[in-house]
Amino acid sequence: MTARGVVILGSTGSIGTQALDVLRTRRDEYRIVALAAGRNRELLEEQAAEFDVPSELARACADDPAALAELAAHPDAEVVLNAVVGFAGLPATLAALDAGKRLALANKESLIAGGPVVAKARAGGGEIVPVDSEHSAVYQALRSGAIHEVARIVLTCSGGPFRGRTRHDLRSVTVSDALAHPTWNMGPKITIDSSTLMNKGLEVIEAHELFGVGFDRIEVVVHPQSVVHGMVEFTDGATIAQLSMPDMRLPIGLALGAPRRLDQPFGAIDWTSLGALTFESPDLGAFPCLGLAYDAGRAGGGAPATLNGANEVAVQAFLDGAIPWVAIPDVVDEVLQRGTGNVDDVQDVLDADRVAREHATEAVLRRSAA
Repeated sequence: MTARGVVILGSTGSIGTQALDVLRTRRDEYRIVALAAGRNRELLEEQAAEFDVPSELARACADDPAALAELAAHPDAEVVLNAVVGFAGLPATLAALDAGKRLALANKESLIAGGPVVAKARAGGGEIVPVDSEHSAVYQALRSGAIHEVARIVLTCSGGPFRGRTRHDLRSVTVSDALAHPTWNMGPKITIDSSTLMNKGLEVIEAHELFGVGFDRIEVVVHPQSVVHGMVEFTDGATIAQLSMPDMRLPIGLALGAPRRLDQPFGAIDWTSLGALTFESPDLGAFPCLGLAYDAGRAGGGAPATLNGANEVAVQAFLDGAIPWVAIPDVVDEVLQRGTGNVDDVQDVLDADRVAREHATEAVLRRSAA
């Protein structure tokens, strides 16, 4: 069997390092063709040496969308894992799909911001297999029925570090408070998004784009144990759920090899000690970002790109100490209220993102100067 060529974009981040952990014992099945990282050149060089990646194909270029796109279209790659953080991952997503690759997608922002453009690229023969644990769960559950038999998709979330708190309680939370996720070990941006539930809102839009299900049939429930990752309820009343202990190596491995599963278990459950599984509705008053994401998804056009761009600016402003945590949804809402335009091509997406960032920066500056 010929080893399958893999490109890993974001190799030194949480998803990238876990992907390499999956592949480390499967060298006969997979060959790392190229690696891309951000600023951790030392780890990148170690990874390149371990996996025999030529230095010219192990690049610290996570801030260079054109370079990422070049690696994503590498002719020797069959699978491209896009684990770049944020909107910068869009060109790589498009390049991989245009080249007919399998795209193992962990960069949800590119699909959310550029949904209509990504849909056109998918028509060229490329395939998306989601890496997010929730969308991987839905992907797996959909093996049990046809898409026209789906009554609703249910995405679960842990509730983050602030589950159960009121908006008033959250006025004085610190960056370290928000980064203390109870379940997952992730990068700072996605961890802050999890604390505001924006991450779940972005995943709602992503589910709509991936599976073609309307927003009224995509539901979010809070599930603190993070064992049920996603569910699909079918028209006959049956609900199929995917359960495992929190371990991103399971959805990463599936995305690399689907529909074949790995023969190495990740996140296997000890049913004798699991305990109770509980579910509750999210508090949209304390966590308005989730509602903003639903609104942007339903509005369509440039609204998802605007939502994403404004949120990236607001989250970074919070991490930098410029605004409080409770101001993140306020900034995003203000930007959305200024208008979002439409999206027909890549330039439209870039323009919507640029304008959103400009407006969000203005909103942050007003708040930080007050």
